[in-house]
Amino acid sequence: MSTTDTHNDPSAAELTARLRSFDYPAWRTRMEATGGCAHPVRLRGSSTITTTDGTVLAQRTGEVWAPCGNRRDTVCPACSDRYAADAFHLIRAGLAGNERGIPTSVTDRPRVFLTLTAPSFGPVHTRRLTTRGRVVPCPCGVHHREHDPAIGGALDHDAYDYTAAVLWQAHAGKLWHRFTIALRRALAARLGVSGRQFAQLARLSYAKVAEYQRRGLVHFHAAIRLDGPDGPTDPPPAGITADGLRDAIREAATATAVDVTRPAGTALTLRWGAQLDLREITATAHDAVTDETGEITDTRLAGYIAKYATKGTGKTDGHPDRPIRSLAHLEHLDLAQHHRRLIETAWHLGGLPEYAELNLRKWAHMLGFRGHFLTKSRAYSTTFRLIRGERRTWRLTEQLAELGHPADDPVIVVNDWALVGIGHHTATDRELAVAHAERIRDDRRTTRRTT
Repeated sequence: MSTTDTHNDPSAAELTARLRSFDYPAWRTRMEATGGCAHPVRLRGSSTITTTDGTVLAQRTGEVWAPCGNRRDTVCPACSDRYAADAFHLIRAGLAGNERGIPTSVTDRPRVFLTLTAPSFGPVHTRRLTTRGRVVPCPCGVHHREHDPAIGGALDHDAYDYTAAVLWQAHAGKLWHRFTIALRRALAARLGVSGRQFAQLARLSYAKVAEYQRRGLVHFHAAIRLDGPDGPTDPPPAGITADGLRDAIREAATATAVDVTRPAGTALTLRWGAQLDLREITATAHDAVTDETGEITDTRLAGYIAKYATKGTGKTDGHPDRPIRSLAHLEHLDLAQHHRRLIETAWHLGGLPEYAELNLRKWAHMLGFRGHFLTKSRAYSTTFRLIRGERRTWRLTEQLAELGHPADDPVIVVNDWALVGIGHHTATDRELAVAHAERIRDDRRTTRRTT
């Protein structure tokens, strides 16, 4: 098994030579089958489709490629697009209903869009605007440009609490878990029941995504909905309105805390930041994420969450896309000093026995964040598995139609594939694949603008 593609940009002559090579048509067929995946999984073997009585309908042997499935846009634009599309349908099903078993009545439930942030671990470079659109000077005295890489970095790297920042990042998932427990208890109190009895009257449904801020710390966006005990098909109890849900969220966010220790053994309490944003979700489709009243529409919110589910640390230039093997790896990367310090801190903490369970060295390239970028409660909506299963079923149905076999007549599919490698053989092939994926993306955007 080998991973053979590189990231060296090919020359025009290399691209031209590849387009004229004898095996280019076969390569292009496999590449297009993956949608332009930048790191295809190369398999060799066979696939056979037979009827239940043993009649062979189709047989394929040789080498095939499968998409890598990476969700991050910086790693594979093609698979990232596919992930975002699936995430959009997953999120929107829970917001608007009318698909995949979710009723449209979910739009009448108490529901809000929540943003939870990290606390401050030290002053950072900022770019704020006045009401007239003028740039407010940063505490360092500079009027930063919009894309200035210094924004988000510590004003004083030696005074910034990198240890606490990395430990907060590593426990962000646990903070969210405790927040949901506290929220259920707060809602139960408003219903006049105990926390254990809450599940008999209502269910908390949500979908959340983690997004990196420019300072390298995540904040969580979440669509939160209150259902009856059986989920989206069951109306919630009458005792809680959207205003009551918002009040319970504020109470739970304030009460949530995780106690850890610093390397020296002193106590450290991790909490959410003071910036908490709550907005109502409306069922009206608009051309913007928010309407004139600041409310958020369900369709645009689904696209918003799906978009951020494919992002990385927010610092793509020179930032590692995969786990690092040592700090020496950083010497070859063009990293901002602030992000470099976060990675170094995560690496050093990961070498201490008291933080072994956090596995921080594995997640140092993610600045210590160890959680999933997109998560949801069980009854919020459908699942990625079901969405992808529907896609596989559709493709098989299409193939059976081409073979002239009735879609409702059962078939047996036997796959026997072995992994032979991952990635393209050359940087030229990878560049051509990424260009193909970009053309697909552009065509889709053009179609949306004209329909």
